[in-house]
Amino acid sequence: MKVFTIGFTKTSAESFFSRLQNAGVRKVLDVRLNNVSQLAGFAKKEDLRYFLKAIGGIDYVHEPKLAPTQEMLNAYKKDGVDWGDYERRFLALMAERRIEEIMPRSSLEGACLLCSEDKPKQCHRRLVVEYLQRKWGDIEVAHL
Repeated sequence: MKVFTIGFTKTSAESFFSRLQNAGVRKVLDVRLNNVSQLAGFAKKEDLRYFLKAIGGIDYVHEPKLAPTQEMLNAYKKDGVDWGDYERRFLALMAERRIEEIMPRSSLEGACLLCSEDKPKQCHRRLVVEYLQRKWGDIEVAHL
């Protein structure tokens, strides 16, 4: 199974939607906790849902079960918790939520996990796919 990830910051709408289309993405799984901020520009929840369908015939699903808690996000973004601590806490949260059991494998087929970070290195979307790779075994990941 191939799963994609993408971030929307530091990119144009043209580049963002072209990368999704060129990769053959059929569904975007929005794994952001907060997806309605004016700062999200073209990636605000309802705007993104419209653009994905109109531009590429791509479905949109908001999947907060794959997002950190607000407390975790605040600790990392505002309180200076380092990435290593954030990563450990988020991995523990995914294990506690048992996402490998509650997320049907079919929901990730041809899907692209969306978050805001431009690069996957320090973004929870990478942690989600790597966690599921360890649990399910047969996931090929492509960061767009």
